[in-house]
This record gives sequence, structure tokens and C-alpha cells, in this order.
Amino acid sequence: IDLSRVTLRPFELMDAHDFLRWAGDDRVTGNLRWPAFTSEEEALTFIRDVCVPHPWRRSICIDDRSIGFISIFPETGDNRFKAHIGYGLSHEYWGKGITTRAVSVAVSQVFNDLPHVLRLQAFVQTQNKASRGFAQEVHLSQRSNL
Repeated sequence: IDLSRVTLRPFELMDAHDFLRWAGDDRVTGNLRWPAFTSEEEALTFIRDVCVPHPWRRSICIDDRSIGFISIFPETGDNRFKAHIGYGLSHEYWGKGITTRAVSVAVSQVFNDLPHVLRLQAFVQTQNKASRGFAQEVHLSQRSNL
């Protein structure tokens, strides 16, 4: 896969069909905090009510088709300088460098879009070996001008 084709953009309602392809897959949602979706209507509702209003959730796309997501969860109060990152990717694209590319793009965008965030961190499920290895490899970022 040509990684230059991997882009991030806000979710759109028209993503419901593509969203359902990966968000309806237990292999993907088994590593997330939400169950697999079972209908395009559920996907559309989730995109409208959760993805679109989220402070920083982007669709991972290849040729403008949604194949996953990246979300940034800013903290508040005394920890407002920190944010957590979460992601999910269609099973058919696992192991191809897409998550690494998408997180790299997201990190640069997040520090511009959320100027109060100084540290970006991730928690991974211990059974998710790919994400454990990825988190160790990337050592998620801090704003470089500290």
C-alpha cells in the first residue's frame, strides 16, 4: 500500500457504509470500548451523535474511504495539558504501516489543533500485541517546543 494515500479527515454522514465494514468486525471492536455495529443505521447514528461532535476524532482514509479512526481525548482541569489517543483499523489493513502513518499525521495535527495539549499518550490492552509493540516503538509524543 502506498502510504501517501493514507489521510485523516473529520467523519461525514456518508461514511456510514464504509464505517460499518470495519466497525462491524469483532476483530476490530474486540480491542475497542464499543461493541460491533450491526446495521448501517446504527453506524449513521454513531457518526452523527459521537464522531462528528467529538473534540478530535478523524477517519483514517485511503482514497477518501474510511478504513478506521483516530481519536484524541483531551483531559481537563489540572491535567488539561495531556490527551490520550485511541485508534482502530479495518482488519484487512493490519500490519501494513497504516496506523503508524496515521498516528504520525495525527500527532502533528493535534498539537496545532489543540494548542493547550503538551503530552499525548496511549494505553493499550495487554492482549493486543500489535498495539503494545506500536506504543513501545512510537513512544507517543510531546510538543517539541517545551
